[in-house]
Amino acid sequence: MNNMHGNRKELSPEQREEILRTLQARFEENMSRHKGLDWAAVQAKLEANPEKLWSLNEMEKTGGEPDVVDQDKKTGGIIFYDCSAESPEGRRNVCYDREALESRKEAKPEDAAIDMASAMGIEILTEEQYQELQKLGNFDTKTSSWLKTPPDIRKLGGAIFADRRYGHVFIYHNGAQSYYAVRAFRGLLKV
Repeated sequence: MNNMHGNRKELSPEQREEILRTLQARFEENMSRHKGLDWAAVQAKLEANPEKLWSLNEMEKTGGEPDVVDQDKKTGGIIFYDCSAESPEGRRNVCYDREALESRKEAKPEDAAIDMASAMGIEILTEEQYQELQKLGNFDTKTSSWLKTPPDIRKLGGAIFADRRYGHVFIYHNGAQSYYAVRAFRGLLKV
């Protein structure tokens, strides 16, 4: 990646300004997602954590449209989720994790959801977090998103994903090595 200096993930001043402008506009357009929070506090936290800003930029570049959805009551940390209407386009066609990717003999996808999330500095949403996101709007009505899979399911070769159909949120299972043009993953970032 051309914007990495050594091991540090940094944005240029122009990139920082651009992502902050984008995040502020989205924050102000979607106040119902983060009642009681103001942008100045969010921006101060972001400016104090440039690596988090880099991760948010990665979320944005891959189509995630990150936005603030909560604040950690104990730590005061700001929590961002991918809030794109459909599962992020720049993260589709991925199987669940590296082990699943390596188990495929042919027609391998280019990447795995868990690896991509890790490289971006974010976590994949859990089933509970996905349910919380769905309370904020209608997401994944045409696509689906891999979810952080419990170890007992993964150990048996499976992984879970979710979507919204017929006005309801559904959690499904699939072989972890499967991948689809309409399935990506949604992430979260705590700042």
